Amino acid sequence: MSAPLILDRRRVLAGGGALIMSFSLRGAFGQNQPAPTPPGSLKQAPFLDAWIRIDADGGITAFTGKAEIGQGFKTAFQQIAAEELDVPFEALKIVTADTAFTANEGYTSGSNSMKDSGTAIRNAAAQVRELLLAEAARRLDLPGESLRTEKGEVIAPDGRRLRYGELVSGDMLHVQAQPTSRLKDPATFKVMGQPVPRVDIPAKVTGGAAYVHDMRLPGMVHARVVRPPGYGARLTECDTAAVEKLPGVVKIVRDGNFLAVVAQKEFQAIKAMTALSAAAKWQETTKLPKQDDLPKVLTSLPSQDTTIFQQGNPSFAGTKTLEATYTRPYQAHGSIGPSCAVAHFVDDKMTVWTHTQGVYPDRQGIAEMLRMPPADVRCIHVEGSGCYGHNGADDAAADAALIARAMPGTPVRVQWTREQEHAWEPYGPAMVTKLKASLDGQGMISDWNFEVWSNTHSMRPGGAGSMLAAQHMAQAFAPPAPRALPLPEGGGDRNAIPIYKFPNAQVVHHFIPTMPLRISALRALGAYHNVFSIESFIDELAAAAGADPVEFRLKHLDDARARDAITMAAQAFGWRRDQRPPPDHGFGFAFARYKNLAAYCAVATEVEVNRQSGRPRLVRAVAAVDSGQVVNPDGLINQIEGAILQSMSWTLYESVSFDETRITSTDWQTYPILRFNAVPERVEVHVINRPGQPFLGSGETGQGPAAASIANAIADATGKRLRDLPLTRKRIREAMDA
Repeated sequence: MSAPLILDRRRVLAGGGALIMSFSLRGAFGQNQPAPTPPGSLKQAPFLDAWIRIDADGGITAFTGKAEIGQGFKTAFQQIAAEELDVPFEALKIVTADTAFTANEGYTSGSNSMKDSGTAIRNAAAQVRELLLAEAARRLDLPGESLRTEKGEVIAPDGRRLRYGELVSGDMLHVQAQPTSRLKDPATFKVMGQPVPRVDIPAKVTGGAAYVHDMRLPGMVHARVVRPPGYGARLTECDTAAVEKLPGVVKIVRDGNFLAVVAQKEFQAIKAMTALSAAAKWQETTKLPKQDDLPKVLTSLPSQDTTIFQQGNPSFAGTKTLEATYTRPYQAHGSIGPSCAVAHFVDDKMTVWTHTQGVYPDRQGIAEMLRMPPADVRCIHVEGSGCYGHNGADDAAADAALIARAMPGTPVRVQWTREQEHAWEPYGPAMVTKLKASLDGQGMISDWNFEVWSNTHSMRPGGAGSMLAAQHMAQAFAPPAPRALPLPEGGGDRNAIPIYKFPNAQVVHHFIPTMPLRISALRALGAYHNVFSIESFIDELAAAAGADPVEFRLKHLDDARARDAITMAAQAFGWRRDQRPPPDHGFGFAFARYKNLAAYCAVATEVEVNRQSGRPRLVRAVAAVDSGQVVNPDGLINQIEGAILQSMSWTLYESVSFDETRITSTDWQTYPILRFNAVPERVEVHVINRPGQPFLGSGETGQGPAAASIANAIADATGKRLRDLPLTRKRIREAMDA
């Protein structure tokens, strides 16, 4: 945590009778021995007052720098803190990402929230509890081991009680956290491990104020941005006189190619935007490639080639070799609510309410764009209706800030249109994978080769150049140079290295620095397509070996937890060797460990294919997941259910379309997604709990296995292997006809 943040927190908490606690280990280790570091995000924010606050009245707040974007971690973090502090779940509140109050935990991404922030909160809460016991022991003149905690009180053997609020003092051990904590035994858990209802759901299902879209500040005005018709378009002319006279219009903001209108009411802003768009004249110069040639275009672009994995054992040789190429198109986040933000510029200070996944990187980008000190910009996370990665949220935040600067003292709300969201958000990158493998005489894989072509999978803010408003200003900020995301987590090469054990293997990452369309992070990054490719090819190899797909996977795995996940999913599905599905149905199976270091997930599916239309229907999906110590089983099940349904949508329907000048998939007709009438009859998720084990990220672990399992089921139903995403009814019908 940076020093300014600590000082701000101290000023905010000073005089409130709050417990602000940390520990110092300076000098506790030898001169030549590095001190151990605290776990999780305590490494970056080692002061406990960044995580836990206890007020004199007994109120308790836990802080996280992560953004609740539908994962349910706000509930899980509340459970964690309540468990380790020994207080009722309802006695706590959680404050999420806010640059004025929470630690800088970067982006909420990569399924790292539980591993990083959940671990920090758990250890901080446990250490706070030990300090409360120590302070109570001092006041009661009793040995600490004779005391116990319960419901926010320290209790002595003779029945004397001290409330946590009574034990606090304003300057109580403000030093750093310990590297290890006395965590509670999972066998004693009362709150962790329980299916506590999610705290973020009620407002969402009752029409309450749940999202940034719902915010209404006193005196707030509504703004709409007129986007260019396509990439690189330049605003050459715009007569605003007629628009300025429209009812409710209070201001038109133009800065280079950035054009917006502000009105008193939202529909007035929408009508004015339509009129302003008609008045604007643009010069378009960008030429996009032909969509049908996209895989060829990608593999022919200049690339930086790196062998990221290689091993060899010449004593193993293959007798049968298979090759296959798999492709993925550009895919959109498809957020149900278009991006939105609210900004307020007062006394040279900018406050932005945003559904970004990184309030600190957003602050940095907005501050650079406005040429303001970062300390004068505050970003507060408020949920958005849909996320799944780097969508238009950061751009909307920049839009609102740029417009609000032109209207000091007036809160400004910006919301994108559906067409703007579809046309201008950063997409998940298109990808190509080429696989080649050999089987030996015993039907085992003896040689494995995997190549992946992909751009970076993150162009997130951190600088102004990642935001559309800054790119379109008269003094424009150039987008940053794309870079490959480093392993072990990776980007385009995420999950490209197989978890299976092969005697000979090589994996090559062809990193493409430039690509035709605007791209960034989409849920699971490259893991979605890489797992789809690997697990589809594993099925092809199993068929060539005459082996059962589940048994074939188990023969190539030595990770016991991986084997457990596969076995549980297969048993729960009712998988049997040589089983045959009903007519026109197919069974599929797939597995992955996300990033090869996070949660394990196996998915079995049953798909029905209509032979007349080619339409696929996911009948049922059965998954098994191992994410270590489970905090909230319902929350974990929610994540896997959502991953399966979203992956189903990507796999069967979704693809960005474009012509030579602009994006053409700008609504739900031209960019179809999963509809309610196609939701499977049943989705089962079976949880493998590992008490005492570290938290493993699970938010994206189901994306790849679900895709490959569906693809394998379609191949089983039709006898035809489809390798180009999405697996649309048209492609399925064409494959069957062929």
